Amino acid sequence: MRILSYMLRGCGSTRFLQRVLFRNMLSVDKKYEEFAKVLDFLPRGRSEAIKGREGPIIEAIGEERLTLLELLAMENQDFGLGERVKIGKEGREKIVSVLGKLAYEELTPEARASLPMVVESIVKDYESKYVVYFNELQPLTPRLHGLELIPGIGKTFMKEIVEMREKMPFASFSDIQDRVGLRDPAKMIAKRIVEELSGESHISIFVKK
Repeated sequence: MRILSYMLRGCGSTRFLQRVLFRNMLSVDKKYEEFAKVLDFLPRGRSEAIKGREGPIIEAIGEERLTLLELLAMENQDFGLGERVKIGKEGREKIVSVLGKLAYEELTPEARASLPMVVESIVKDYESKYVVYFNELQPLTPRLHGLELIPGIGKTFMKEIVEMREKMPFASFSDIQDRVGLRDPAKMIAKRIVEELSGESHISIFVKK
């Protein structure tokens, strides 16, 4: 409590705590996903990760690291698009094992088509995590700000975001919309994540590789 009180007195703002949160968030490096969302379900599929492996195959995306994964499901189970499944080492109910990671090119056409919608749902589920990026992204070069890598944010929006967050950190997507005028921050972030997953961008902001 004394340390926290000192931090608050010495730094005097939520801004400091936001920076600490952002640094801690980026430094966390979990090796395994605990939950994933379904992109496609192949009741009689063939594994891309393990040659010769067949069975009920799921292509999914991890919620924390945004890793593209191939899962082996239990027999006689149904899965809906975007369904959240437990894939951690303990507590699995419908998943037998994680077969491995997938490259974007290895996804089925159905999985690729569903990826933007499913990613957007993850961004909305973890809203506070992604709002921090609007508060903390910094210039990458003298001419390029990290915010400009998010589709729909150019120089004008970037400058306004930086100005507004200096006055008060953003608290939610709706706060960003109201104060800056961005139409759909969650969809914009989701589009950027898909670009990173597909290899369209060589700079990764959101996807942990």
